[in-house]
This record gives sequence, C-alpha cells and structure tokens, in this order.
Amino acid sequence: MCSGNFAKCLGITLLPLAIICVICNIMLFFPGGKVVEESSDITEEVFYFGGILGSGVLMIFPALVFLGLKNNDCCGCCGNESCGKRFAMFSSILFAAAGAVGAGYSVIVSCVAINHGPKCFTTTEQVNASYPFVDGNYLSNSTLWEECTGPGDIVTWHLTLFSILLITGLVQIGLCAFQVINGLIGTICGDCCGCCGVRTITIKHPRALNLY
Repeated sequence: MCSGNFAKCLGITLLPLAIICVICNIMLFFPGGKVVEESSDITEEVFYFGGILGSGVLMIFPALVFLGLKNNDCCGCCGNESCGKRFAMFSSILFAAAGAVGAGYSVIVSCVAINHGPKCFTTTEQVNASYPFVDGNYLSNSTLWEECTGPGDIVTWHLTLFSILLITGLVQIGLCAFQVINGLIGTICGDCCGCCGVRTITIKHPRALNLY
C-alpha cells in the first residue's frame, strides 16, 4: 500500500475516534446523565478537557493532514523534480507526534480520574458532592459504590466514559505511531505509488522516425 493511501486510512479512522472523545468529555459535564446546579459537583478531572482538547482538537488536525496526503503533489523520487510529497510526509510526522501527545494527555487524565473516582453525593453528605473513594479502592470492591447516592448512577457513568477515553486514547497513540513510521518511509522514498519506476514513453509517428 502506498504511504499516502495508508495515511488516508489512518486519518479516516482517527476522525471518528476524536469525535467520540469530544462527546464523552461533554457527557461527563452531566454526571449520571443529570444537570447539576453547581459546577463544583462535577468531577475535577472533567475540567482538564482531556477528551475535548487532548484526544479531540489536537487529534482532528493530524487526521485532516493524513487525509490530504494522498492529494499532495506526486512523490519526489526517481527523477521527479517535485519534492512536495516528501515534504508532506515529513510534516505528517510532526502532526502525528502532536496527536500522540494530545492522546497521551487524555490517557493520563483518564487514568487519574478512574483512580480518583467520581465526585458524588454520599449517604452522609447530600448537599455538597465529595470524593468518597481512595486510590481506586472502588474498582475492586463494587459494594463501595453504594456510598454514592447520586446524581444518577454516577459511578457507572464516570467509569464507563473515562474508560472509553482511556482506550480510545491508547488506540490513537498507536495509530499516530504507525504514521510516524509511515511518514519516515514516505520521507525517504516518497509516496512510491505510481511514480517510481514508471516513465512515460511517447511514441512518435513513423514518418517522424524516418522509418519510411
């Protein structure tokens, strides 16, 4: 597969993943699917915008760049004077690195949020939300979830959405790593699809060749 085509496939995959991360982060502003009166009742890690900025906005730009690589000028190898494709593939490495950093940020925020647990109303505190769990102890003991009385099924909501962000971020990092390798190949060889080893041969009229 040509490096440009492979990059396009990665871009097509990264775009929906970025949209999923943005949606998950927005949903986390409604703990348990409920609208809370005070922003202080929302889990602190939600405001770090790991899904919106990290795996979202910072991933959309690389995805768009990857999608456009195939339409760039043909590769600058095998005597072709144009080096547009080589430069485009090299720039894609930089965008892939930026995307990996953004996804890594989202992964870190998600890990911290999952370990920290959700901010919720408890059986002893029904006015102000607090953190009833310590060092992820609720992950191995589901009976502790009963300490959270709301809003809604906050523990499942929190754990599900941040887990999606975590898994999606890891997938994005892997795809960006593939593009770094693909970009290096494209920088060295160009796109190498339909360019290398193909020469246009013009057949002149027999009279022009003085065959008669």
